[in-house]
Amino acid sequence: MANQPNIMDVDWSAIPAPVDDGGAAHLRGASIPAVALPATDGGNVILADLTGRTVVFAYPRTGEPGKIAPVDDWDMIPGARGCTPQTCAFRDLFAELKAAGADHVFGLSTQSTAYQTEMASRLHLPFAVLSDEALELTRALKLPTMQVAGMTLIKRMALIIDDGRISQVFYPVFPPDRNAGDVLAWLRANRR
Repeated sequence: MANQPNIMDVDWSAIPAPVDDGGAAHLRGASIPAVALPATDGGNVILADLTGRTVVFAYPRTGEPGKIAPVDDWDMIPGARGCTPQTCAFRDLFAELKAAGADHVFGLSTQSTAYQTEMASRLHLPFAVLSDEALELTRALKLPTMQVAGMTLIKRMALIIDDGRISQVFYPVFPPDRNAGDVLAWLRANRR
């Protein structure tokens, strides 16, 4: 298995970009199901119950500095590499996302809340990360997924949800560290 010495230093030109496989084409306009997702702030979040505009960015799985990747060729799986840079970009633009109309911002993965809580603390995230470890939301919305090392992982994407209905989908996302900026530009151009 490959060691990931610096999970933030990535040459995106050496990483294969994901292609639009149509896996998210059905999501725009879809209603969010009433699924309670454990959050890194200790509570549960039901996205369907939130009013206003919610930004949810989904990613396969964050790594830990110096830890082993789940498979040797992790970086060569289109869309796999870049979860921490994507998350840090949302962290760094958090105040601007809120100012542009995001009432709520969340990360989302199929990793456990315990794993996500370590990452949220280490990266000093100003928002909660939601766990769909049971795949309830993933299955209900038919989110695009990938199978890696026996794990079902959500493919990288971002959703804009207005009062429980998906109004915009960013998919595929590449490079991951630009996703937050793309979401911010959309929010500024599409104020409610």
